Amino acid sequence: MMRLDHVSYACGPDGLMPTAQRISESLGLEFVKGGVHPRFGTRNVIFPLKHGQYLEVVEVLNHPASDKAPFGQAVRARSELGGGWMGWCVSVEDLSSAEDRLGRKSVPGNRKFPDGRELTWQQIGIKGLIADPQCPYLISWDDGTEDLHPSKSLEPVGAISEIAIAGSRERVLDWLGQPQNVNLGAVTMQYEAPNGTPGIMSVTFETESGTVVL
Repeated sequence: MMRLDHVSYACGPDGLMPTAQRISESLGLEFVKGGVHPRFGTRNVIFPLKHGQYLEVVEVLNHPASDKAPFGQAVRARSELGGGWMGWCVSVEDLSSAEDRLGRKSVPGNRKFPDGRELTWQQIGIKGLIADPQCPYLISWDDGTEDLHPSKSLEPVGAISEIAIAGSRERVLDWLGQPQNVNLGAVTMQYEAPNGTPGIMSVTFETESGTVVL
């Protein structure tokens, strides 16, 4: 079964922490440092949300990996445009069908915690996101890492209620390959087709202080 896992926001030119702080003030939510993604040349902060979801704000590092890894390239490109919504991610139990459909293998990701624990996963679809930002990328968290999922970093008090996307619902479902299995839970997807680049236009959050649209 597919489900919405997280949404990714690339930091602006002022850097990761100032961007995260602005979002924190807008949402009235706390964030935690997510750490470095050594394979991708990026680092992030995490806003844990209800329903096993989260918002990540991500920054590209001056690191050789960021020039080679598609995820690092995607973050850099969005940040160079001033920052903003970069993409959304759907989690699945098995990436093999996506690998067959896309004709390439998934790539591993990892993040080490200060206490030595390590969160590991496989992901695919960043090249697709770069080419067509309306499409999500896919992630499969490795077995045994459930307790380290970013949504559990803090007690969540906010939730995603809606994602507005410039693009086509049919295109997204076709790209996912299993439209009958797409279940995003309480999140409503709104598809619009304005002129311009496809991708996330806004994300609506339900918080203790009310509805907030970013």
